[in-house]
Amino acid sequence: MTDLLWQKAGVRTDERIMQFLAGDDVILDREFFLHDIEASKAHVGGLLNIGLLSADEHAALVRELDALAEDFRAGHFVLDARFEDGHSAIEARLSERLGDAGRKVHSGRSRNDQILVATRLWLKACLGDLLETCRAVARICLERAAGEALPLPGYTHLQRAVVSSTAMWFAGFAEAFIDNACRAHDTLTWVDANPLGTAAGYGVNLPLDRQHSTNALGFARMQINPIYAQLSRGKFEIAALDALGSALLDLRRLAWDLSLFTTAEYGFVQLPGEYTTGSSIMPNKRNPDVIELMRASYASLAAARCEIEQLLSLPSGYQRDLQFSKGAIVHGFGRGLAALALLPELLAHLKWNQAAMFAAIEPSMYATDVAIEQAAAGVPFRDAYRKAADDAGKAGAGRTPQASLAARVSPGAAADLRLDELRARLRALET
Repeated sequence: MTDLLWQKAGVRTDERIMQFLAGDDVILDREFFLHDIEASKAHVGGLLNIGLLSADEHAALVRELDALAEDFRAGHFVLDARFEDGHSAIEARLSERLGDAGRKVHSGRSRNDQILVATRLWLKACLGDLLETCRAVARICLERAAGEALPLPGYTHLQRAVVSSTAMWFAGFAEAFIDNACRAHDTLTWVDANPLGTAAGYGVNLPLDRQHSTNALGFARMQINPIYAQLSRGKFEIAALDALGSALLDLRRLAWDLSLFTTAEYGFVQLPGEYTTGSSIMPNKRNPDVIELMRASYASLAAARCEIEQLLSLPSGYQRDLQFSKGAIVHGFGRGLAALALLPELLAHLKWNQAAMFAAIEPSMYATDVAIEQAAAGVPFRDAYRKAADDAGKAGAGRTPQASLAARVSPGAAADLRLDELRARLRALET
């Protein structure tokens, strides 16, 4: 490991303790490294503005930071056990290349605000991906809801209940993912605050140009109070995970539907071939492994959220406990976004088995229609309900699924899906 930024003369460093302190930090920092470099460029720009760097020093630092970013992307520079973390790697590289100018780069900042700003930039990118994926899912669901309205059994308690439709199913998940997109957007807005320049949580005795770094990094506002910058750590990560979790909960329910609908017992859905795998021993099997892992992805999110929440039993100010929050968000977002990214194409290409769905619609599933019709004719609903229950086996006489769906005129139901309203909500998130 290179010389430690904080090493004191006469104090021996124990390798076992250093390994424990570093953990997998330097590996995790690969996720944040390019953001850390960008924040360093913004920081040295601010140091130039207040006279701590000359124009030549600033230009050299920006040149070397750009070169470091390019070397990292190309694989020529690797974060590994030579470094304690990504922050120290940046300073070591600049000091090696530029001497005193490189050793000036840390003036007025701490590794605390470095990781805070890199994490916020990283989460902004993740939330942007989440927002776009949710919008893509909603768009495809709306397209399919408008393009086909095949009769589909509706279930409650996993029992056949009433006649539904594929259009209602798609429209339901369209609205869900519009709401998920809205939550991602609102959370992104909340996370979009710049902590750079708050140092270790108490500010510094320099007139730092924090507005410059805010503008340079594309933040909507400055996070003003240094103490709050530390208090917010963990809290904004949980908020971002909650936004992702909202989408993953809907993904889990959608995946459960498809898990059931693809079984031979239902036979309603055929998945695209690339979303299934074979058995290692049973030649006859095609397994819906992709949707099963989609269904499981919320577990990683829940674990990440729980880990961070458990870290936050802390007083104000920075505590080293918070180092463990990085692994949690990297794992939670990595698995969650990967699962969601596969969903648009899956929804676009799954095929319905109309014959199997029609065969599963039995006469008793019209009983609710019968009761409502009687209530509309003036019969007290509870009396109509009891009569329909007694005659449930005959409720389908002379009825068709298509007629049942056409009569379902309550707002949002099969005959009045309000797709235009949903499209308008979606458009509002795209402006």
